[in-house]
Amino acid sequence: MKKPKFSHLFPKEKTEQRHLPTKPAKKAVLVLFTLFLLLYINYKPYLTTPHHITSISEYFFTIYQFIINQTLGIVHEGGHGVCYILPCPKFMMISMGTVFQWLFPLGIAYYYKKRGNQTAFLIGLFILGISMDYTAWYMSTAHEGAILPAHKSFLGVDALHDFHYIFSSLGVLGYESLISGMTRVMGYLLMIGAVIGMFFEAFSNKHQ
Repeated sequence: MKKPKFSHLFPKEKTEQRHLPTKPAKKAVLVLFTLFLLLYINYKPYLTTPHHITSISEYFFTIYQFIINQTLGIVHEGGHGVCYILPCPKFMMISMGTVFQWLFPLGIAYYYKKRGNQTAFLIGLFILGISMDYTAWYMSTAHEGAILPAHKSFLGVDALHDFHYIFSSLGVLGYESLISGMTRVMGYLLMIGAVIGMFFEAFSNKHQ
């Protein structure tokens, strides 16, 4: 089989490198996600207590956070939706929301890791950390009852509380705080680890 004409002038490695972020782009990503992490810790966006936005930084953060929250919420409900179409057992149907919510950013991370884009890979891990932190908050409310009130539900209607059912079915409802705490720690470790990785990517001496 003949090689395409002039293929020797455009090796595969160089072609792929054209699609990788530049040093300035990596530094911009590092700054953006470092600030996002600091604001995330400060404003604790998964809390549902209404409050007045008092600063421009919180205002912009709330917009970005809303976009991420809505995206993860849609993916979560999509996980349930798969089992509305397919004949899944009830436990699997309820669990699939969280499974999809975690697999979505993990899939993004894997996709870019395979293509050598370390920065995009780290962004995927960062979003997975956010997703896990939201899940931890959801887990921590399992003791409140089998029904998730409308004001806490993504769809805005009373719904079955995923983790009250899951934990009750597994007999671990009494360990809710431990499980949610461990999940939150893993989420924050992912976010912090991703930012550290972004730092090394931004200031590494690897040739672009």
